[in-house]
Amino acid sequence: MTVRKIPIIVDGKLETARLDCDEKKISIQITLESGWTKKFGGLDFYECLGNMIKELSHIKFLCKGAKVNVRPSSMSSQMSAGIMAYEHKLCTRATRKDLVNIFDYDDQDIVSDPQLQEEYFFKWLKSLKTNK
Repeated sequence: MTVRKIPIIVDGKLETARLDCDEKKISIQITLESGWTKKFGGLDFYECLGNMIKELSHIKFLCKGAKVNVRPSSMSSQMSAGIMAYEHKLCTRATRKDLVNIFDYDDQDIVSDPQLQEEYFFKWLKSLKTNK
């Protein structure tokens, strides 16, 4: 079990969330400063985080995994259990330098619905085809 701490904003107040990441069962248990806790599962940690973001849409997660343009490839999902993902830029192919840890801090372009990340991903793919 790996413990991560990430900043979050709840009701306009900056707090720290504790994320207990279970590598065996691929799940994340979140614990808020209030003591409230809940476990989220998924195929990888990126999906666990996405399920958390969707259900707790009133919380702003200040991490790379909550950015609209971050998504793991199939290979990075398999090799890192979804902890490493690509930060995509329109019209630009992703390279190793675009790999980020989904738990690293970021406060730009944060989403409260993982569907927006999926939509951006397909927009990014389309941008690669039109930019040949």
